[in-house]
Amino acid sequence: MTVRSLLGILDLAPDEVVALLDDAARLRAARPALVAGGPPDTTLRGRTVALLFEKPSTRTRVSFEVAVAELGGTPLPLSGAELQLGRGETVEDTGRVLGRYVQGLVVRTFGQGRLRALAEHGGVPVVNALTDAEHPCQALADLLTVRDEFGSFEGRTLTYVGDGNNVAHSLLLAAASVGLGVRVAHPAGYAPDPAVVADARDRAAAHGSEVTVSDDPLAAARGADALYTDVWTSMGQEEESVRRLRDFAGFQLDARLLAAAADGAVVLHCLPAHRGEEISAEVLDGPASRVLDQAENRLHVQKAVLAALVGGVGPGASA
Repeated sequence: MTVRSLLGILDLAPDEVVALLDDAARLRAARPALVAGGPPDTTLRGRTVALLFEKPSTRTRVSFEVAVAELGGTPLPLSGAELQLGRGETVEDTGRVLGRYVQGLVVRTFGQGRLRALAEHGGVPVVNALTDAEHPCQALADLLTVRDEFGSFEGRTLTYVGDGNNVAHSLLLAAASVGLGVRVAHPAGYAPDPAVVADARDRAAAHGSEVTVSDDPLAAARGADALYTDVWTSMGQEEESVRRLRDFAGFQLDARLLAAAADGAVVLHCLPAHRGEEISAEVLDGPASRVLDQAENRLHVQKAVLAALVGGVGPGASA
């Protein structure tokens, strides 16, 4: 890899994004034999990976812990409340100390600056398991799910409807990296970061795809191959929920939007979902939904990332 850590999608060259997807698919294909008692994977043998979670998590926490174990390593789950971070120790000192004990850090935290500080001072690879700015491993799993469905990204378009948040940021950058057209439709006041959009457009231009951002969900859905949404109120925004419900009226991923999409379009959601808010139950639980496949792909992608960063098995190499 050209970088030691994965703090955001731009830490990966476009060809590395594709290589990680290939590795994830290979690891997924090998998993049934592994869990049936076949030869163990020793990619992370002798390595301990700390999983530092300062925010609640289901899929990210469980999939990373399983990923480390299935690669032959030792996962060490931690919460911010369990560490001296909760009593005022600096992020920098925490990184310096943890880097003496473990061979990798998986971190779910708030500001991107906290993540960078751990990476700068820890001296070991750091993987972004979600910050307020990005959710790169989710975006990689999203791409794998789309590629599974359509075979390639060429000529395909994914539409994201909702808040221009961390999920939207990583999705914009990841889709642009592989030539997948991406549209974001958001309510007024909830646009993705303009700098992220500019970076995504730069990558898209190099791959012949297009990035569009608008406030019209129906137009964005028209002819799309995949429709994607996320919760309207993320962690830490609970006090804004009433206002957000009002602001996001008309942006639900429902049968109306699905009917506007291309024939055979699929529905994605990074979960947890609130049926009747950002997505209708009819669509989330319907035949077009690939949400559970998408959630499972988190495990396979994260194994590929850990193998590359902590195990030293570069993208596209054999484990």
